[in-house]
Amino acid sequence: MALELVLASASPRRLSLLLQAGLQPTVRPAVVDETPAPGEPAAAYARRIAGAKCQVASAPRPEALVLAADTVVHVGDAIYGKPADAAAARAMLGELAARWHQVTTAFALARAGRMLATDAVTTRVRFRPLTPRDIDRYVASGEPLDKAGGYGIQGLGGALVDQVEGSYTNVVGLPLPEVLTALARQGVTP
Repeated sequence: MALELVLASASPRRLSLLLQAGLQPTVRPAVVDETPAPGEPAAAYARRIAGAKCQVASAPRPEALVLAADTVVHVGDAIYGKPADAAAARAMLGELAARWHQVTTAFALARAGRMLATDAVTTRVRFRPLTPRDIDRYVASGEPLDKAGGYGIQGLGGALVDQVEGSYTNVVGLPLPEVLTALARQGVTP
């Protein structure tokens, strides 16, 4: 019997990346408190949340290999989460316009409640200069509201981006080469 791969995420982008890689995960989102600890560095926060999601999803499925991830958009350790509303999205995008920011995605693998692997990948992204009209048009699309940093590079938000240094799939929500390598070490290959 093949090892079941469980994706502990409701992200359609993460699922799509895994499907494109030839994997067929079972989707079982894990809910955890995603409040950053005071002064917590962005990469440490992403690792902590990915690990917590993995542990929560692994407990009821001890026979499965569980993959969880968390993506954080940040400038230094200032975290840009999912905007609460259109006004927050406008403010966030205005702050990111014409400057570099980082996207860190941490992922974790667990089986039977035991952590098997964790890693985090950081990609640098630079937005082009944005006018208030550019921002308003993008916010009106509704796309920014469920995405860290208020944008999705794989969608309309790709037009906001001027440069990417590092992994594109990491910015989408899952550093695919690193994840596939970690899965292969556990015997899961596309």
